[in-house]
Amino acid sequence: MRYLVISDVHANLEALEATMAAAPPHDHVLALGDFIGYGADPNAVVERLKALRGVTVIRGNHDKVGAGLEPAEGFNHLARHAIAWTAHTLSPASREWVTALPQGPVAVDPFVEICHGAPFDEDVYIFDDLDATRALRATTRPLCLFGHTHVPTAFRLGADLQMIGPPRGDAFAITLDPDARYLVNCGAVGQPRDGDPRAAFGVLDTDARTLTIRRVPYDVAAAQGKIVAAGLPEVLAQRLAVGR
Repeated sequence: MRYLVISDVHANLEALEATMAAAPPHDHVLALGDFIGYGADPNAVVERLKALRGVTVIRGNHDKVGAGLEPAEGFNHLARHAIAWTAHTLSPASREWVTALPQGPVAVDPFVEICHGAPFDEDVYIFDDLDATRALRATTRPLCLFGHTHVPTAFRLGADLQMIGPPRGDAFAITLDPDARYLVNCGAVGQPRDGDPRAAFGVLDTDARTLTIRRVPYDVAAAQGKIVAAGLPEVLAQRLAVGR
């Protein structure tokens, strides 16, 4: 089985379209949440995702708040401004789809499970070894894919815990040892924050036991122009160019 792994699109249609165009042939899509917020195309992104055939989706924290399922109390000023605009902009059909997104973690098959933040809490960020150790204790599959941090990251648990990489460059391939467990973030499609502005996504081949994190350029200027035209904070447009 070959999976396309996407996360944290954040209403960036240009990045999503570039990702889908660059993705190699795949059998199924794993979409790890935060499809809205920050960007100017929440409805178009939702429609694009709804049109996919063969996809497993879970929600992210911006999806929950944008759909009105939770308050924005934990968001910073920029995120709160953007999600308020998003909530006002969502069409009824888009809101219905976002509201119905299931909570992770979800076991996809005997090999892989997905979550947004962590397998024990969808809102928790995984940054370091302590976070990864706690998360791996909660996993139920050899490979757990997560999002939320917007930074490509990979941990391997064998005799001890090791960080792999960091996963950088055009393509970073990980060979998955059958005697180890893995916790991997393939990065953000629409809001990269590792200093590389290109959209990030993953390709998982369970037969070959490989996971490749890939980067693809997209029309950043077009996405920026839409953010400014929508009246969203200009810094949300500026950050796309630097991947921060």
